[in-house]
Amino acid sequence: MLAQAAPDGQRTTEHRLTQAERAEVIHALLKSMESDYILPDVAKQMAQAIREHQARHEYDSITDGEQFAKTLTQDLQAVSHDHHLGVDYSAEFVSDRPMDKPSPEDIRKFRLQGERRNFEYRRIEVLPGNVGLLQVDGFYPAEYVREIVAGAAGFLSHTDAVILDFRQNHGGMVDGPLLLESYFFKEMTHISDSYNRAENSTQQFWTMPVVPGPSLADKDLYILTSHDTFSAPEAFAYDMQALGRAKVVGEVTGGGAHGTKPYRLSAHFIASIPFNRGTSPVTHTDYEGVGVKPDVQVPASEALLTAHILALHGILARTTGDPGRKAELEKLIEDLEAKQKSGGVEE
Repeated sequence: MLAQAAPDGQRTTEHRLTQAERAEVIHALLKSMESDYILPDVAKQMAQAIREHQARHEYDSITDGEQFAKTLTQDLQAVSHDHHLGVDYSAEFVSDRPMDKPSPEDIRKFRLQGERRNFEYRRIEVLPGNVGLLQVDGFYPAEYVREIVAGAAGFLSHTDAVILDFRQNHGGMVDGPLLLESYFFKEMTHISDSYNRAENSTQQFWTMPVVPGPSLADKDLYILTSHDTFSAPEAFAYDMQALGRAKVVGEVTGGGAHGTKPYRLSAHFIASIPFNRGTSPVTHTDYEGVGVKPDVQVPASEALLTAHILALHGILARTTGDPGRKAELEKLIEDLEAKQKSGGVEE
C-alpha cells in the first residue's frame, strides 16, 4: 500500500508492443535501477541479467503489455529476491509529471479508498482477562488516522496488556506505524534509520514526543505475524522486538525491508524501485529477504491464542494483593491452555 501516483489521462486503445517500445522500457528501467536501487551490486547484476535476456531476443515475441511487465518483474526478482521491486503496465496513458508527487485528485481518491476501509483499522476488543486486541491490516499516513489511533488508545487504556494483530497487514506508509509505535513509549525513542541511496543520506526516525489520547507505555505488548506480514508492519515488529518493547508471536514474515517509489518508464509502464533501506539502531541491520523471526514461532492460526496466554501469564506475574483476580487469571490460563493442547484456536 505504498503511495504511488495513479496513471491519468485518456484511455488508449489496446495495441501490440513494438520492438522500440520494449527497448524504451528496458532502457529507462535499467537507468533508474542502476542509479537508485538500494543495493548497487545487485542493481548491476539485475541489469546484466536483463541485457542478456534482451541479447538472446527473449523479449522479442512479447507484444502484450501486462505480460511484458510480468516477465520483467520475474527476471528482476530472480536475481534480487526483492518483492518490493517490479514493473506494472497501464492501459491508460501515464502522465509525465513527477510520480512521487501525486496530483490532488490522486490524493483525494487515495484518502477516499482509505475511509471506506476505516484506514485498515479493522478490529478492536478486550479479550478475557482484560487483554486488549487491535487488528491493523495496513498503514495509511498518520495525518489520516490520528483520530482513529487516539480512539483506539482510549479504548485500550484500561487493559493490562495489548496484542497487535498484523497477520493480514501487507504494508503502508512510514509515518503510520510511527504514530502507533509512539503510544508505547514514555519518552522519545530512536526507532530506526533509513538510508536513501539516490540522495546518499540517512534519516533517523524517532517516536513522537506527544500523541493525542492516553499513552499505552505501561502495557505489555505482543505482535502477531504471518508469512503474509510484509513491509511496514515488519518494520514495526522488527524495531519493537529489537528494542525489547514487544514480543513477536506467529510466523516468520515476508522479508521486505526496502522502501520503494514509482518511476515512469514510458507512456504505459511504471516501475516500483526500492531506493532506501531501513535498519534498526540496535541490530544495525534489517530483515530483507529473511523476515522477522518471532520470539514464539507458531502457525499464524495459533498466534492469537498463544499471545493471549502469554499476556495472561505476564499479568498474573504482576498481580499481588488481590487473591480473587489471581484466581480468575489462573482459571482462565488453565482453560486456554487446555484449549491450546486440544488443537483449538482463538479467532
